[in-house]
Amino acid sequence: MVRITPTNADIPILLADLWAPLNEEQRELLSSNITLQSYKKNEHIYVEGETPTHMMCLLAGKVKIYKEGVGGRNQIIRLYKPVEYFGYHAYFSHEDYICTATTVESSVICQIPLVILDSLVKQNNQLAYFIIERLSHGLDVADQRTVNLTQKHIRGRLAESLLLLRDSYGVEEDGFTLSIYLSREDLANLSNMTTSNAIRTLSQFASEHLIAIDGRKIKLIDEEKLKKISRIG
Repeated sequence: MVRITPTNADIPILLADLWAPLNEEQRELLSSNITLQSYKKNEHIYVEGETPTHMMCLLAGKVKIYKEGVGGRNQIIRLYKPVEYFGYHAYFSHEDYICTATTVESSVICQIPLVILDSLVKQNNQLAYFIIERLSHGLDVADQRTVNLTQKHIRGRLAESLLLLRDSYGVEEDGFTLSIYLSREDLANLSNMTTSNAIRTLSQFASEHLIAIDGRKIKLIDEEKLKKISRIG
């Protein structure tokens, strides 16, 4: 697969939902303050405790948001794909970041200064509604994930995570192999379990012919059974 690196000229198209509500003067202000930043795999974008300065929009690559838990074990809160916005929630709640954002693979991120966004939101009701919609959706997703990760058993949590990765990132040309290759530790952190439990449960799924494993590649063989396992928890 050939990856095309986004440029500033692509911004009006890639950020169409953010761009559309703005008038010409506001678009000029936004475009003159936007920067594109390339990140290597496993590079921090921001870390817990930092003060938010930019809203991020992932244009290429994959990003994970995680929080360090008890004993240094991380909990992956969310995974982002192109084109999704992140990194601005803490600013509007007047807090520092409570999580860390790191690339899962090499990525390109559009950075918008939050002071500029704040100014535009105060000028433009449609833009303000756009931000409120995304904040509300993010809260709904977080609430549902909290219930699932605390009430489902290990098999249900892992099945849900595999389906979440399929829904978020799609599959390769064969139609079955997930197009994101997470380490076993990351998969465990996404599923709120230990790495050893993730490895053992993946092996069980493979022996039941629900999935096939090739290194970090995971092929979903029986999605319907995975959905049932996820549903019943």
